[in-house]
Amino acid sequence: MSATRVVFMGSPDFAVPTLHAVCERAEVVAVVTQPDKPAGRGLGLVAPAVKTAALERNLRVWQPVSVRKPPFLDELRALECDLAVVVAYGKILPAEVLATPRLGCFNVHGSLLPKYRGAAPIQWAVIRGETETGVTLMRMDIGMDTGDMLATRRIPIPDDATTGSLYPVLSTLGAQLVRDCWDDLVAGKLEPTPQDHTEATMAPMLDKETGRVDFSVGARRVRDLVRGCDPWPSAYTLLDGQPLKLFQPKVVSGRGPAGEVLGADRDGLLVGCGEDVVAFGALQLPGRKRMAAAALLAGKPIPVGTRLG
Repeated sequence: MSATRVVFMGSPDFAVPTLHAVCERAEVVAVVTQPDKPAGRGLGLVAPAVKTAALERNLRVWQPVSVRKPPFLDELRALECDLAVVVAYGKILPAEVLATPRLGCFNVHGSLLPKYRGAAPIQWAVIRGETETGVTLMRMDIGMDTGDMLATRRIPIPDDATTGSLYPVLSTLGAQLVRDCWDDLVAGKLEPTPQDHTEATMAPMLDKETGRVDFSVGARRVRDLVRGCDPWPSAYTLLDGQPLKLFQPKVVSGRGPAGEVLGADRDGLLVGCGEDVVAFGALQLPGRKRMAAAALLAGKPIPVGTRLG
């Protein structure tokens, strides 16, 4: 029996473990990823992580500017692939692409659908204070993460988890889900479950303004925002008109006016949130590295009564 012919589509490092998983189970005839993009201070071109991983395996790599028109569509059809596996590719696929693989296109998404459809599911699950998350394997349709679900895996979200700490866990979990389900997926034995669209929530891309902290919303919501924006775009407030980035949040006992510095202790810089208090264990000033709060405050004290934001 010939190997299953697969096209893999993905871009960031989140997708790399699933690429390796698919390579273990099938013949990957092409890897489709985003074009190299300028990055860093020198704005030199940087390849997507999936491209790097694919070339290390000597796989054919495509980086089309558009997947909606020739020559990409013609080249994809010529492959006569059995299915496509998509993980964080970065663009919505048109109906012509979805219809090309013989068995369809399948996506590994970093949330428990229908919650957190969109580009930043891990971040928004943390920001919204969810206590669990996971990954979903779904059959793709023309909507934004709206296709029928085929399998899920769940994990708890610890109180101190950040987007940065959950990212590799969910990346690995998605790859394992593909390994576990591969034979049944190819055989068409996975039972599709339609999503309940009334339960859907969206997870749009974050920007720098997403991380601006409003201390009046309460310590728990501040904590969750800070965790969800770590490592990017980083939550921040204003100190003397300059951004002060905030990390390692913890809800502690006490109360104080929203945004007022109440002091510092072993948990970090204490800031009032009205009915409760949040402590920040690490801070970062403009042009400086992220530091433990105690170390930063030793060099730049923030007096009690200072109003942040």
